[in-house]
Amino acid sequence: MAQNKGAENGGFRFTRTGSMGRQGLPKIQTHHEATSEVCHDDSGTPMKAKTIDELHSLQKKKSSQPTTPINGTQGAFAAISEEDRQKQQLQSISASLASLTRETGPKVVKGDPASKSEGQKATHVEHHLYDASLFGVSDSALKFTHILYNLSPAELYEQAIKYEKGSFITATGALATLSGAKTGRSPRDKRVVKDEETENELWWGKGSPNIEMDEHTFLVNRERAVDYLNSLDKVYVNDQFLNWDPEHRIKVRIVSARAYHSLFMHNMCIRPTPEELLEFGTPDFTIYNAGQFPCNRYTHYMTSSTSVDLNLSRREMIILGTQYAGEMKKGLFSVMHYLMPKRQILSLHSGCNMGKDGDVALFFGLSGTGKTTLSTDHNRYLIGDDEHCWSNNGVSNIEGGCYAKCIDLSKDKEPDIWNAIKFGTVVENVVFDEYTREVDYSEKSVTENTRAAYPIEYIPNAKIPCVGPHPKNVILLACDAFGVLPPVSKLSLAQTMYHFISGYTALVAGTEDGIKEPQATFSACFGAAFIMMHPTRYAAMLSEKMQKHGATGWLVNTGWSAGRYGTGNRIKLAYTRKIIDAIHSGTLLNTSYTKTEVFGLEIPTEIEGVPSEILDPTNTWSDKKAYKDTLLQLGGLFKKNFEVFLNHKIGKDNKLTEEILAAGPNF
Repeated sequence: MAQNKGAENGGFRFTRTGSMGRQGLPKIQTHHEATSEVCHDDSGTPMKAKTIDELHSLQKKKSSQPTTPINGTQGAFAAISEEDRQKQQLQSISASLASLTRETGPKVVKGDPASKSEGQKATHVEHHLYDASLFGVSDSALKFTHILYNLSPAELYEQAIKYEKGSFITATGALATLSGAKTGRSPRDKRVVKDEETENELWWGKGSPNIEMDEHTFLVNRERAVDYLNSLDKVYVNDQFLNWDPEHRIKVRIVSARAYHSLFMHNMCIRPTPEELLEFGTPDFTIYNAGQFPCNRYTHYMTSSTSVDLNLSRREMIILGTQYAGEMKKGLFSVMHYLMPKRQILSLHSGCNMGKDGDVALFFGLSGTGKTTLSTDHNRYLIGDDEHCWSNNGVSNIEGGCYAKCIDLSKDKEPDIWNAIKFGTVVENVVFDEYTREVDYSEKSVTENTRAAYPIEYIPNAKIPCVGPHPKNVILLACDAFGVLPPVSKLSLAQTMYHFISGYTALVAGTEDGIKEPQATFSACFGAAFIMMHPTRYAAMLSEKMQKHGATGWLVNTGWSAGRYGTGNRIKLAYTRKIIDAIHSGTLLNTSYTKTEVFGLEIPTEIEGVPSEILDPTNTWSDKKAYKDTLLQLGGLFKKNFEVFLNHKIGKDNKLTEEILAAGPNF
């Protein structure tokens, strides 16, 4: 049969035959070349994998972790082999998980048990101190505990979505999770061990957030938490840092049962470099988060199935009966409120930003005062939004991330937070569209306390590292719904201490059932739930540092003017921003001032861009008697709140307490 010359393609030759196909076209036949055994696309080399598992194994490239240069001063892990370093690391984790009734911790293995293929060797550390003949040995001594150590966000996403019900990827790439029955902190279930070390150092009694427990009860709860964690097939371990100041950095270890908690702390604490992990060693503080398991309600001091316990002597924290991640963040903040002042470092519940010329401002304020809004300024660098330390080196952020409220979040009002909710961010208890996975931030079906936790570098103008020079301005924010505090006042050192200890703002009618008129609320040091020592101790340190470094204190009212809530008007945000700008620039120091009655506050007579008549509240109230009555009413509330602090003395005499008291309302 005659053949035409055919086109060649790989191992096949296409030829035309004499027979005709459909529509009169010649038929094409293929002739297999004897030299070609496999049909493949020759644009790439053939895959060598013989199974799907082998194919998948080729996807993953072994991480090339940087090593710390060996110079003899790099810490415990620097001058040893990788195998020995891994062993020491696992021994440290095993020791952290040690039960009180055994000499050693569990046998730990690094890696996810679900990902171990047949024949794959796991890195593990075994302890041979168990004797089967000894009384009390249980089957727990026969099992391995798998450790998922400092996993990346992508790995934690996979763990959460695969194993934790209620975990989803939202439309922006954030991980949506649920915190279970508890959607906020449980301050009434928080306990602190009262022992020889803490009895005389901590603030106990009326007004204090510290509810005491004894060492024995703590150890009962610790054993319950550790036994629960050891009973699991796998636990997550985070080794991270607190405080961006390298001189005063704290090493923390978080042991948890949920990928959600591990990712949350990965975002909220400072993430170590691979080199820093090499020499991490023994942590300074350890959290055991067994929140899925309840405490025993028959245990002494327990009032519910939830217990959050701090032992400052053992440097340990236990969480039972609550999966709300904020307990870990705020628990560590309480620890810093204890450890830092002992080093003469002031721990602060504040926002902090820095101008382009290096001028730093601290922002204190309770919920609804505008702390987040005013400390977030595109013309200034963000050092941090919530927790800071002020040492001899300057100011530093305690955390490596932000924990932002999400309720009613909008792109227009808070674009930085909106844009930070992307891959790597944890969004708690939010509601989203089943199909599009778009989050509805106005929805409160799960809770009103919806939150997002993201690394601080997700904020465009964040200053990395999160440190700055000594603050020039200390700004105390109050939303005064009584309408009698000036929009801005310059404070003396004693007044700064008084208002810092008071921590005032006001709830407005309608925010809670039964509130028909403004309700004053006070929170010592603007964070009473987290302070450990008496408020006057923090106030004295604040005054000392302000005096030493020439900082000025300011009281800024972001609330009402020309009358209380319901009759007056909320001070315009644009005016408050002008006031803050004038504080930052220093121009507010160079204007004339007048003094108010009762509170004795110095108020400026003019600020560029702000109507002069609103600067003095007496000008804005048409009913002068109503103004005076309301002013005296608020002054009385301040005095009553301060009574709880009067009996505390600092030093040998009562001089400082008297000085602070004299700076309060006088009538």
